[in-house]
Amino acid sequence: MNVFSKTAATAAACCFCGLLLNTGAVAEPVLRAENFKHYTDAFNAGDEELYAGAIRNADVWPFLHENIPLFECPDKTLEEIYYFRWWTYRKHIKKSPDGFVVTEFLPDVPWAGKDNSINCAAAFHFYEGRWLHDPEYLDDYATFWLRKGGDVRSYSFWIADSLWNRFLVTGDPREVKELFPDLIANYHEWERTHLGTNGLFWQIDDRDGMEMPIGDNSGKRGYRPTINSYMFADARAIANIAKLLGRNDTAAEFRAKAAKIGQLVQELLWDKDAQFFKLLPDRPNARLSVGRELIGYTPWYADMPDPGFEAAWKQLMDTNGFLALYGPTTAERRSPEFKLDYQGHECQWNGPSWPYSTSITLTALANLLDNYQQNVTTKREYVALLEIYAKSQRLKRDDGTVVPWIDENLNPLTGDWMARTILKSQGNGIRERGKDYNHSTYCDLIISGLVGLRPRVDDTVEVNPLVPEGTWDHLCLDNVLYHGHILSIIYDKTGGHYGRGKGLRVLADGKEIAASATLARLTGTLPKP
Repeated sequence: MNVFSKTAATAAACCFCGLLLNTGAVAEPVLRAENFKHYTDAFNAGDEELYAGAIRNADVWPFLHENIPLFECPDKTLEEIYYFRWWTYRKHIKKSPDGFVVTEFLPDVPWAGKDNSINCAAAFHFYEGRWLHDPEYLDDYATFWLRKGGDVRSYSFWIADSLWNRFLVTGDPREVKELFPDLIANYHEWERTHLGTNGLFWQIDDRDGMEMPIGDNSGKRGYRPTINSYMFADARAIANIAKLLGRNDTAAEFRAKAAKIGQLVQELLWDKDAQFFKLLPDRPNARLSVGRELIGYTPWYADMPDPGFEAAWKQLMDTNGFLALYGPTTAERRSPEFKLDYQGHECQWNGPSWPYSTSITLTALANLLDNYQQNVTTKREYVALLEIYAKSQRLKRDDGTVVPWIDENLNPLTGDWMARTILKSQGNGIRERGKDYNHSTYCDLIISGLVGLRPRVDDTVEVNPLVPEGTWDHLCLDNVLYHGHILSIIYDKTGGHYGRGKGLRVLADGKEIAASATLARLTGTLPKP
């Protein structure tokens, strides 16, 4: 099968040599795709293609050329890893009898479900993949989870929120409307099986994808900030979809569900002394867990907390808290239970750095900086943590060469991929099980976080860059398919780098719709067809 045939026929995807859009206009791109092809050439040259998906290495450039936004900035590590993560993402697009699915592991693993699917990181697959131009891959994937045998509740999975946030990018409501009954049924099933008598949802650490945390809660039920943030987000998304459908009673019902979860998380999971959201074990007379865990930032991933809880963010860039050279750590470093253990289970969340939780934390931080008035943290912390995250995505091979790499979990002090090292030492694992692991986001953190394109339901384009003023002299995100239009977001301090004028500018279909002299929040309106 030629996986490019549909994409190549899509007018909006033929964007690098002039854009034929729904307006009939032709716009010259700001960035030239050929200037970034060297990245994928290098990735291919250094790769051992052990497990090929629908788009092999030989076909990766045509796929990326037709599908992804282009990104350029002065920090070449951030830029390189942006293209690397798109290069790895397409490896996980798999053509199955059920249509396209997106995998977490490239090799088959025994705990996966149908078509080697695992729902643990599926929300990330939608958040990242929503920026692809061809909708077919995620259209199929959404239907797979809800109607074609995907085990949608095997792990925590905020599917309604994922599909809603994909709709905010595409502007096409057909998918969320069509799957609306399935999303409600899924939510009700979570309520039936995991809603506790206190009004919060419980989950087991393993079913949150987070085995062996600090404390005595491993393998036990607990009211975790994670699952409750996800269910809050799903309830809010269902309410939003109901509003689109004119189902006002359902919208009110699910808004109330979300409000109740948010209230209870703040009442029951906030440790006033530690100034942090924590796990509450599901047992009589239980108290909140003692140590802080990175999952305490998950409520901001869902934009859940009211103002007044921002003190938690003091821990993020504290070396006694979560900051490390290849962090953040999953447990605070001051905890006596903090471990970096190469014995026992290879997947531990009691200290190692996991790209999964780093993705959640960076998205949560972007939401905090975008939506809250606070003086605890700044844009500089976002950029610093994003740089740490990008720098961590490396592997030093036995011959001394260093290549871009994404795997399971990291030693936050040395950058060693711990699960990989442990499995190799045991000699009984699947060969390179975690290579190109699709268990996190990165490109979305660049697009919606660093560059600051904040997707909305209306025709307003909102951009709020998280690059501090004076840090860089240029920045560009180009070829963004958004609500059926092609966006270009340009920052040029002098006007001489891109030749489109000084300051921050947003173009839709090649025409300027917003401008600012500085890296400040700005809005513009999409042109009418």
